[in-house]
Amino acid sequence: MTDSPNPASSSAISVENVTKKFRVYHERNQTLKSAVMRRRRSVHEDFLALDDVSIEIPEGSTFALVGDNGSGKSTLLKCLAKILYPTSGTITTRGRMAALLEVGSGFHPELSGRDNIYLNGSILGMTRPEIDAKLDDIIGFSGVEQFIDQPVKNYSSGMYVRLGFSVAIHVDPEILLVDEVLAVGDAAFQEKCAAKFAQFRREGRTVVVVSHSLPTLRSMADHAAWINKGVLQVAGPAAQVLERYGDSTHASVRIDDSGRTHSGSGELVIEEVEVFGAGGPGSQVRQGGEMTVRVHYDALEEVTDPVMGIGIEHTDGTYLWASNTVDHGPRLGTIKGRGVIDCHATSVPFAPGGYVVITSLTDTTTQHTYDQVRDSARFTVDNGAERWWGGYIQSASGWSVPDGAPEPLGDRVTE
Repeated sequence: MTDSPNPASSSAISVENVTKKFRVYHERNQTLKSAVMRRRRSVHEDFLALDDVSIEIPEGSTFALVGDNGSGKSTLLKCLAKILYPTSGTITTRGRMAALLEVGSGFHPELSGRDNIYLNGSILGMTRPEIDAKLDDIIGFSGVEQFIDQPVKNYSSGMYVRLGFSVAIHVDPEILLVDEVLAVGDAAFQEKCAAKFAQFRREGRTVVVVSHSLPTLRSMADHAAWINKGVLQVAGPAAQVLERYGDSTHASVRIDDSGRTHSGSGELVIEEVEVFGAGGPGSQVRQGGEMTVRVHYDALEEVTDPVMGIGIEHTDGTYLWASNTVDHGPRLGTIKGRGVIDCHATSVPFAPGGYVVITSLTDTTTQHTYDQVRDSARFTVDNGAERWWGGYIQSASGWSVPDGAPEPLGDRVTE
C-alpha cells in the first residue's frame, strides 16, 4: 500500500488487484505441549474475503460500498484505512485520510469525552494546537456538551458515534472513510452528517461510505461499487450500481428485451412506460405544463384490484414525487391481458433537468409485488414561462409588502 502526493490524478484512491485472505482454524494447537502430544499441525483453511478487487475512487466523490453481510465491503474499507493490509495487490491513496469504522474506535473508556478528543485527534494525525483551535466546534457538532467531562464509558452508543464522527471530520481530511456505525445516530444527527457530506462534496473532498440503507446512499452517493462474496460485481455511477444491487436482493428477478430489470411474482407485468407533455405522445414535458405517464401492462393471469403506482426521482437519486391508483385513481377491478393506464399531472412542479420513473404493480395490500421496474422510463423537463433559480421544485411565486410595513427603498440612496 502506498501514499501518493500526485495532485494531477483524478482518483483519490486506486485499488489494484487486491486480495485479502484470512486463516480460519477448525482445530488448533493452543500450546506447544498439545502440538507435541497430538503430533500434528492445526487444521485450518484460507478464506478469501477479497478476491482480486480493482476500483478507482474519483476525487471529490461520495463513493458507496454495498453488498450483503460478509461480502467483504468492510474488509475493503479497513484495508483502505490501513487497519488491515492486503495479502496481495496495492492500494494508493492521495490526500489526508480520516476513518470512522467502529463505535468509539480510539477512545479510552476511563477518560472523559474532552480527553478522548485529544487522544483520538492525535491518533488521526492532529497536533495539539489544531485540536485546541477546533475543540469548541468538535464538541458543538457532537451534541454531547453536557457530558463532555464525563468518562465515555458512561456514554450511549449514539453519543460515542457522534463524538467519534465529530473528531474525524474536524481532522480536515481530504478522504473520509465511514462504516455503517452512523446508522445508530438519531435523525437530527444524520441530517448533520448528510449536510457535512454535501459540504465535503462542494469542497472537492472524497467520502467512502459503507451502508445497507439504499435510500440514504441514493441521496448522497454519486459513485458506488457492489461486492459479493469478495468479488467485485460492478462499479460505476451510483444510480446504476445501487439499482443492480437492490434488484439482486429480490427473490424473483428478470431482465426484459430492453435490458430493464424486473422484480416481482410476474402475474402482472410492466411492458412499457411513456412520459409526454401536453402535446401527446412524443411531446416535451415543460415546467408548469401538463404531463402524462402512460403505463402499458400485461396481466398474464386474472388479477383483481391491482394497485398501479409510479414514483419520480431526479437522476441524482433524490426521490421527489409519487402517485398510485389507491390514493389518486379508480379501483381497476379484475383485469386480464394487455391494457394501458395513464397518470396525469396538471402542472409539472419539477425544475428543468433529467428524471427517472419507478413503476410498480402490487396487490391491494401493496405487500405483494407483481412487478417493479426502478428505471422504467427517463424524461427531461424544459424551462417553462418562469426563470429557473435552482433546486428540484419550481412553482409560481410572487413578492409583496404587507400592509403597514415600510416600503422598500428601491433605488433610493440613504446616508
